[in-house]
Amino acid sequence: MKEKITVFIVALFLNSSFLINNSMCQWVQSGINGKDVRSLIVAGNNIFAGTIDYGVYISANYGINWTQTSLNNKTVWALDTSGINIYAGTDGYGVYISTNNGTSWSPTSLNDQSVNAIKISGNSIFAGTSLNGVYLSTNNGTNWSQTSLNNKQILSLITLGNNIFAGVAHTGIFRSTDNGTSWVQTSSSSIDAWSFVTSGNNIFAGAFYGGVHLSTNNGSNWTQAGLNEKTVYSLTASGNNIFAGTYQYGVYFSTNNGANWIAKNQGFNANTIVKALLISNDYIFAGTDNSVWRRSYSDIIGIQSISSEIPMAFSLSQNYPNPFNPSTTIKFQVASSNFVKLSVFDILGREVITLVNEMLNAGTYSVDWNASVYTGGVYFYCLKTDSYSEVKKMIMTK
Repeated sequence: MKEKITVFIVALFLNSSFLINNSMCQWVQSGINGKDVRSLIVAGNNIFAGTIDYGVYISANYGINWTQTSLNNKTVWALDTSGINIYAGTDGYGVYISTNNGTSWSPTSLNDQSVNAIKISGNSIFAGTSLNGVYLSTNNGTNWSQTSLNNKQILSLITLGNNIFAGVAHTGIFRSTDNGTSWVQTSSSSIDAWSFVTSGNNIFAGAFYGGVHLSTNNGSNWTQAGLNEKTVYSLTASGNNIFAGTYQYGVYFSTNNGANWIAKNQGFNANTIVKALLISNDYIFAGTDNSVWRRSYSDIIGIQSISSEIPMAFSLSQNYPNPFNPSTTIKFQVASSNFVKLSVFDILGREVITLVNEMLNAGTYSVDWNASVYTGGVYFYCLKTDSYSEVKKMIMTK
């Protein structure tokens, strides 16, 4: 009798409005309001943000509060860190260094360039400039030498093993295998690489109106890896999870090397421009044109795209395993682009958690539920779109 009552309650829910704000499953503005944030790094327990016109900010509590550092009146395009040293690439004033956690900053001898990118590899610091290519320092920025990749506008830098890659405006991606002594153009002349990230032996490049490109052979070849025709300003990765920050399309997420991407924009303003991404302490941070935003990392990776092949119909599969303790997987199919909500209810019809609450493209998806903090018993999970709803029963044993 109790289960019949519960099913009735769940049915009432499915026939009601389901566009409910879930603050635990969305981006939340975390500070530096009104500032254009171009770079993010983590150094020790602190997060640093480089901004346009307002220098560098620091947060010691994972983005809850931010304080402007003494480097406070310059545009900071790039940040990187090595040991106790933090380096900032500025617009027109070269590279600055802080050796005391951002309390004070000093200009290095590279002090008259616009530095768009900084990348540290071992004892080498590479600085990519707007007009004069890549510079190299091997003594913590005391001295710099111009590499043979000169007279170029450098957009981004990344290292993979002994290789360093440079995204060059209007020319493609260059690679050096000898610490910047010589450079070779890869087969990427059509890619304006504004951002890079590595995942294992894979290199991803985010392009200006060109989406994401992937190389699996040290840059010798590049293939399109989704988000076609979008500008990808920023990339970050954790394991096989790749995140892309785009121009006016927010953040996308892929678990299969870019074969499928899922938009993760709940809580963002419309047309959000994401210029920097950072993963730290189970949060993912997004530097946008007006602030820093924060979201739980475990929340953002909860749903995975299994296939982008368009299903014949909407469907909700039985969870597996069932019964379970304490984790289970729920698979469902979306036949057309729709706002999808997947929620779990207890035996009394109370909603205990929302697993999915977002716009999804057509495809097959799975989501995991770890119910270790809940009591054992009967639960119901409900899938709802604008044209489809279904409820299934599952049992957790303890």
